[in-house]
Amino acid sequence: MASTDAIEAHRLKCEMAGDVLRSTGAFRLKVNGWSMLPTIWPGDILEIGASATGEAAPGDIVLYGRDERLFVHRVVAFRGGQLITRGDAMPEADPPVPDGGVMGRVQFIVRRGRKIAPSRRLTIGQRAIARLVRSGSLGARTVVRLENLRQNLGTMPS
Repeated sequence: MASTDAIEAHRLKCEMAGDVLRSTGAFRLKVNGWSMLPTIWPGDILEIGASATGEAAPGDIVLYGRDERLFVHRVVAFRGGQLITRGDAMPEADPPVPDGGVMGRVQFIVRRGRKIAPSRRLTIGQRAIARLVRSGSLGARTVVRLENLRQNLGTMPS
């Protein structure tokens, strides 16, 4: 169970994100979770534009708040007028997003200084990686380590 201080910190982050999006229309967020692998990697920075639940479409990646926490997951469906999301590496869909819960939509993913427009669909290779991550934390850690190794090998002098 999370401590009262942690819950309060999460609540304040949600509140601040909403305030920034409402006042400026944009927000940047550094990712630390694995639920959206391989689309979004830990350490990526997301550029999020203000958006409402009704503006989201299947395939969009949205920022929303639930239980005093922020989530960035892909829209997979609308059911009974409710938005259904799921992390690309998660085995099941999330509970419906609360009414008015969507704060924004991911416009760009910034990775190693490059801006990437998020794709609305996963490639076959990305689906295979997501399946490996879904297998458990060992699969997720392996995928992240292999990607870090690939990045480091790509930056080594010859």
